[in-house]
Parts: sequence; C-alpha cells; structure tokens
Amino acid sequence: MIMTMKSQVLIALAILSVSVACKVDLSSASPNGNSANANTQVANAGTGNDQQQSNCALTKAVAPVLNGLRLGMTPDEVLALFPGSKADDKLRPDVNIAETKFGNSSFIVRPSLYETKENFKGIRQITFAFLDSRVSSINIGYEGPAYPHVDQFVTRFVEGTSLPPADQWQGYVGLDNQLKILTCKDFEVRVFAGGEGGNLNYVLLTDLEADKKLKERRAKAKAQATPSP
Repeated sequence: MIMTMKSQVLIALAILSVSVACKVDLSSASPNGNSANANTQVANAGTGNDQQQSNCALTKAVAPVLNGLRLGMTPDEVLALFPGSKADDKLRPDVNIAETKFGNSSFIVRPSLYETKENFKGIRQITFAFLDSRVSSINIGYEGPAYPHVDQFVTRFVEGTSLPPADQWQGYVGLDNQLKILTCKDFEVRVFAGGEGGNLNYVLLTDLEADKKLKERRAKAKAQATPSP
C-alpha cells in the first residue's frame, strides 16, 4: 500500500512538471495584450534554424529603403531623418546608452513626434537595432490597415523595390495567413499582418551577416564563461 501511494505521488509530480513546462513554452510564443511586446514576440517567430535556406539571391545593395532608412546606417544618420529627434529628452537617453559588451544597442523612434511625420504616415514606431554602431535591423510597426491575408501586405510592400512577389516568399507554419519571410543572400525581410484593425502589422528587415556576428560573439562569451570539467 505504501509503495502504491509513493508511485501515485511520483506520477502526479511528473504530470505537473510536464504541464508547467508546456505552459512556459506556449506563453513565450504567444502575443499578449501589449502591442509592443506582441510585436516583438511575433517578430522573433522562427528566427532559429527551422526555416528553409535562402530563397533569394539579392544582396543588401538592393535591400528595401523606406524614406531613406536602410541597413548599415549610423545612429546620427537615422536621427537626421527625424528633425528634432536629437533634442528629444525622452529619446536621447536611449540613443546615448553605451553598446553592450557584444557591440549591440537599440532605440525606438515614433515618427508622429517629429517634423517628418507625414513621410511616415501610418507608422506607429520604428525599432532600430545596431551592431558596432551600424543598423543591423529595422522593425517597422504599423497602425494598420487590416489585411485578410499577408500576401496583400507583401504585395503593397514590394512595390517599387527589387523584391520578388508574395508567391515567392516563404509562409510560416502556424501563421500561414499572417507571416511571410524572404531570406536573401545577406538580408531577410519578414512581413506580418495581424491585430485589431492591423495594429500589429510590421515589417522586419534584418542584416543576416550582423545577426550571425552577434550570435557568434555571444556563443564565444558563453563558452569562455563555462568552467572546464
């Protein structure tokens, strides 16, 4: 009888631990009510090795440019496109934060606060990530509109660019109608359509070489910090 009760307790604990693990995993992948957090979580979907290899031979030389914004810019070049941003007391502390030991940093610009807001109409915020003081990714968060299918958003985004049409982009399993990915030689574009009225729509442009370099630096630091057996 005693052995039976112990077995039941062990089984119950095992089920509980599995349940907790599942909840943690799901919560990290699901958007929440906060649009900024949800946008970041969705943008990070599939950033591991689960996606296919490059399906585009284009290079950063022809990567999309939005009203002068492009990969490889310096912080000063970015702020120059938003007159008044350098004197913004709320933005300046983020811009002036020193790079981490890996050489990366970031800040968020809200175009509606500056003189060039009409050039970025419909854009809620733009998150710039830097590596060695050069833009390594640009995450553009839109206020809308709502799209029945992400292909419509992609079609609108690629107008006037060298990027291929939506049917040549990769869908993402589980978000087939919302997320499309174009992986080129040294850059990647993600287009997401979702949220109420399209308030979670975003375009994420990433420098793959910079992304690889940052991951290598982190891996090296982790290896050096791990004590030898």
